[in-house]
Amino acid sequence: MFIVKVPGINGEGKTIGCERAGNAILNSLKEISSNESRKPIDINLLDLEEIHLNNNNLEQTSKLIYENAFEMFDTKPKTIFLGGDHFISYSINKAFLNSCRNSQKEPCLIVFDAHADCMSQIKGGFPTNRQWIRALVEGGFSGDNIMIVGARNIRKDEIEFLKEHNIKIVGMNQVTQDIEDTCDIIMEFSDKKELYVSIDIDVIDPAFALSTANHEPGGFTSRQFLYMIQRINKVKNLRGLDLTEINEKNDETGMTIKLGAKILAELI
Repeated sequence: MFIVKVPGINGEGKTIGCERAGNAILNSLKEISSNESRKPIDINLLDLEEIHLNNNNLEQTSKLIYENAFEMFDTKPKTIFLGGDHFISYSINKAFLNSCRNSQKEPCLIVFDAHADCMSQIKGGFPTNRQWIRALVEGGFSGDNIMIVGARNIRKDEIEFLKEHNIKIVGMNQVTQDIEDTCDIIMEFSDKKELYVSIDIDVIDPAFALSTANHEPGGFTSRQFLYMIQRINKVKNLRGLDLTEINEKNDETGMTIKLGAKILAELI
């Protein structure tokens, strides 16, 4: 298992503190003796790396994330990227798309997020954390191969974009009615494709994950989400995953960081 800290942020000032989440999650992981499959967790045995970034230079930051991610997709069977805010997922998934094209394989992206992240008015070539999926699709990633799970506050312009590009939405009603069926829908959608999973912690209800920029009631419970991740981690074609939007600066109780560490432990 290869774990990479990616402390990139571009959230219009709302996500300052997320760049510190990677270190905080790994420190919290030290307190977890084993995951729920009873696999021992020893942080000293993990293959860890960090992409050193300057968030005042988005051009350089985006380039470094892309180049490092591209190399990892070519050389590692599976990589976990610890953000940072959701801005990092744009460059990572550009690299994922191009890596799949080079190997003549079809990419598939599953996004867990309370929002659609397809806001318009992208300027300067660097999408924010709320625009990255739109930028990715406009850059050539097929909307037919993107599914967003847990979105529950979508703007009018985003709804139009989702429909235009055939991006699938799995809402929280589907999750709460039948989580097993939801898992099956995800597995079927990603079947015979290379899979990347992107997680915005705000997909989880703020009662369980308060330390993030954009709170949306009515999300996953922590228990539901851990089960979902346990199921997804069994998918053989899972090539990468990111965990974003945890704000260490505002986590007064430390519970959101602990949940991030718990999610990471289930992926090891």
